[in-house]
Amino acid sequence: MSVLDPLYRRWPATWPVQPMDPDRWAAQAPTYRGARPELINAILDRSQRRPSGNWYVVAASRDIGTERPVGITVADVELVAWRDGDQVIVGPGACPHLGAPMSLAAVDCGALICRWHGLRIDAAGAYGWKPFPSHDDGVLVWVRLDHVGGETPTELPVVPERPTAESRIAAVATLVGVCEPDDIVANRLDPWHGAWFHPYSFARLEVVEAPSTHGSPDGEDRFLVDVTFRVAGRIGVPVRAEFTSPEPRTVVMRIVSGEGIGSVVETHATPRGTGPDGRPRTAIVEAVVADSPRPGFGIATRRVAAALRPLMQRTATRLWRDDLDYAERRYQLRAATSPGHVPGR
Repeated sequence: MSVLDPLYRRWPATWPVQPMDPDRWAAQAPTYRGARPELINAILDRSQRRPSGNWYVVAASRDIGTERPVGITVADVELVAWRDGDQVIVGPGACPHLGAPMSLAAVDCGALICRWHGLRIDAAGAYGWKPFPSHDDGVLVWVRLDHVGGETPTELPVVPERPTAESRIAAVATLVGVCEPDDIVANRLDPWHGAWFHPYSFARLEVVEAPSTHGSPDGEDRFLVDVTFRVAGRIGVPVRAEFTSPEPRTVVMRIVSGEGIGSVVETHATPRGTGPDGRPRTAIVEAVVADSPRPGFGIATRRVAAALRPLMQRTATRLWRDDLDYAERRYQLRAATSPGHVPGR
């Protein structure tokens, strides 16, 4: 018995944080019966058939600035990204003259100047260099690579609905794993593993609604999950969340009831290409966009945003360091049983 038990018994039920009964990890109800491989594979297969319009997440909006370019590789395509004022420009990463890396170019008045011979490139292009279609949604920067995706292109990417109030706070974490994008998506389409694999973050997790193997009439697969996010010790925040996959490389968790209703966690899987070892690399770009209708939330978050964003990033990074074991293991098992397997994009 804890000395805090009398306090917990008088805890107001209206408070967003709630005490939890002491529990043992091994005493949880097993969830493997719900997490049937054939069900997860069927949901994953349907997600991979949804259109993406050939759009790929490049980076956090905050990471693309006006002072220096950023180099990144997407699906073995070398890219460079920078801003001319508010406009984001994303294009081939090699200088059209002699192939110099434009990620090392200087930025002058919104244009790139190659450091090898001074070739100047702006949003209009030059010497055959042309920017790719790009989009800045305020949280993430996307690029459209039609020659990679091979789908019918769309004007804009499939951006999930997010909190739009000025009170919202957004943070983006990025990790890279040895796996393919569908390994990342498969991990997120398995909510049953949360309290087992991440007991430091999740407790009392129950999948109350799951898609069927055959899908739903509206074509949208949705999980509903009751879960308590651990804050400290026996204190947590109970919520109900839904999980959906609006396009092949994205899974969205949205809080539909409880504290922070409307807040989202977007997991985007961007193929980087083949590593030196011949195995695929995939970037996990996780965007957390939090909001609350509680009075004063906006004022409070604006005051501590600079300190809160790194904390949100660390939390997402810790979870994904564990989940990369899951995703990478999934890839290893598939590659071991499929000698002719060709990494997907």
